[in-house]
Amino acid sequence: MRIAIVDGYTDEPAGFGVPPYLDVYSRYIAGAVAYAGGHQVKYFTIDALRERNSLETLSKFDIVVVVAGVTTPGRYLGGVPISLEELLDIGRLEGPVKILGGPVAKFGYGAAGGTTAVSSGKFKRYYDLVVVGDVDLAIYRALTDGVERVDPSETHDNFKLVDEFAWRGAYIAEQHPNYGKNLIVELETYRSCPRYVSGGCSFCTTVAYGPVVTRPIEGVVREVEALHRVGVVHFRIGRQADFYSYMGHDVGRLEFPRPNPSAIEKLLSGVRNAAPSLKTLHIDNVNPGTVVTWREESREVTKLLLKYCTPGNVAALGVETADPRVVKINNLKTDAEQSLEAVEHFSKLGSTRGENGMPQLLAGINFVMGLPGETAETYRLNVEFLKEILQRGLLVRRVNIRQVLIFPTSRLWPRGGKLVKRLKEHKWRFQQFKKWVRENFDREMLKRIVPRGVVLRDVYTERHYYSGTYARQVGSYPILTYIPARVELGKFINVVVVDHGARSVLALPHPIDVNKSSKRILKYVPGLKNKVDLLIGGRPFKTIEELKQKIGEGEYLNYVSL
Repeated sequence: MRIAIVDGYTDEPAGFGVPPYLDVYSRYIAGAVAYAGGHQVKYFTIDALRERNSLETLSKFDIVVVVAGVTTPGRYLGGVPISLEELLDIGRLEGPVKILGGPVAKFGYGAAGGTTAVSSGKFKRYYDLVVVGDVDLAIYRALTDGVERVDPSETHDNFKLVDEFAWRGAYIAEQHPNYGKNLIVELETYRSCPRYVSGGCSFCTTVAYGPVVTRPIEGVVREVEALHRVGVVHFRIGRQADFYSYMGHDVGRLEFPRPNPSAIEKLLSGVRNAAPSLKTLHIDNVNPGTVVTWREESREVTKLLLKYCTPGNVAALGVETADPRVVKINNLKTDAEQSLEAVEHFSKLGSTRGENGMPQLLAGINFVMGLPGETAETYRLNVEFLKEILQRGLLVRRVNIRQVLIFPTSRLWPRGGKLVKRLKEHKWRFQQFKKWVRENFDREMLKRIVPRGVVLRDVYTERHYYSGTYARQVGSYPILTYIPARVELGKFINVVVVDHGARSVLALPHPIDVNKSSKRILKYVPGLKNKVDLLIGGRPFKTIEELKQKIGEGEYLNYVSL
């Protein structure tokens, strides 16, 4: 049989799949097909289908599997998630068996914060199977038992089959458009959230996966080995609600399990040994409640991350709010002082600059606005929380601010209409808070993290924007870099930071050769703006002394070369 996998991209609290990321879904599906035996698989991203301007390509296949679902929407540079209309258009195709899986099937279609999701039941009119369970398992059953016998709600009760699918599906990475460039793959360590035992955060979809099911270290390592064998060198252990809780003590009993440094070291060392030429190894989510509840054990885990992972790593903390009333009403993780302690933990241990120019490991902060109990005071407290971070001299890699997106599986669903109405009424307050953060916090934090003169190594040139180029390193929440020149795309280059925006930095290709660089580049070199014409008129220079004699001393000497 000919099977098409359409990756419409996923973005969940625990899992990311917008390019250059490749999430687990498509890889597990491809592995399930391989395990079933004797079938051909073709992988498409939704962007690739858009470029061809036709979905009719899919009608030639026997089975079309669509994976999609954005539950934590953001802004994306690497791709555009599938639209509701595109999902329906694929569902209208005649010929193939059409199967829908991923978060969109389990939770519904969500496009933007501050709204309620479209129920996944809508898609049952268009797709033969809407898989609210595990789509890889559904594909396996369809190929071995027949589509008519598939239970779309069936889920894995352990990782035995997943581990078989995972290493067999590694080959699909070779069909990704970012393969051989800046492709980074998500690795899964466990399912759901340890806070399932207390109900979890009111808005979250992760607890809907049920009790925590932990993946054996051997399965992760074998998958990494298979991915590395086909050329993958960038990895993120991102599919878990809290990395520090992996194989933690009393998972299923405590909402903040005690970390297990021994197991985590086996995992990290196993990944490094399985992929000896890896270039990126990062993590994603960390529960600040774990860090402050288990200080010594968390310190051990952080030291392991510094030992085995690569610089630029980010521990994304689900702070959500600094308002104690909102914390209590929504069963959130930590109060403001505890969240500050978690930020301080990473600032103290992880701020040393690594070989790629970035600090080793810093905290990221997630805010969710529009939760029950929120008032004008909530926004004031959030501002005070961020001001305190600045005053204490702490470091935060990035602040993510989003409005709550309400899904049928969350406890907020019965109140969804009222919450959305309130969000609309107070949208100006949300926008003002976001503006304050970008202008007063983010810019200052970028200056601390990558001061002027820092060289960022191996940034990948992704997209031209007017007369400039956007570029990023590969990893968790890489800093967006704007180069004021149209640099060749698809290349890894080094750049030097010369200025800071709210969410990006201005950087120049490094080293800056004064004899070869364009006037457009040279005018952005600190200290050269009013001397560029004089410099160009005196080229070529044979020595730095000759250059200084022509245009004088200045800060520019810290940036240029011959």
